[in-house]
Amino acid sequence: MLTLLLFAPLFLVFEVWQLVLSERYLGIKQIARGADPRTLGLGELTAFFWTLALFSYWSWMLLLMTTPLGRVHGLGLILVSGVGLALRRGTPLKWILVILTFEGAVRVGLLFSMCAIVWRRL
Repeated sequence: MLTLLLFAPLFLVFEVWQLVLSERYLGIKQIARGADPRTLGLGELTAFFWTLALFSYWSWMLLLMTTPLGRVHGLGLILVSGVGLALRRGTPLKWILVILTFEGAVRVGLLFSMCAIVWRRL
């Protein structure tokens, strides 16, 4: 089951990439302009791969629940993602970036911790 944990660095990079993209689409400049990021739209290919990555990420989080080493981290990632999603659904646009940043920071911390555990086990 250690091989399942070896995907942690990949999802750590994905998480940082999501934070960068969220700043681009929901950043201070977008808010100052009054632009709604939902109207900007993603390219079809980008949206496909992002959706595929999100499904893979969630599947991986669920699979982590089956491993003794990754169970706590998987549960933490699922809880943080669920709470973040629930908070983002009910807040105004200007607060979504704040919630995404805190949510991403906690998930990056959990993933970094998991990477450290994997590194020590190798």
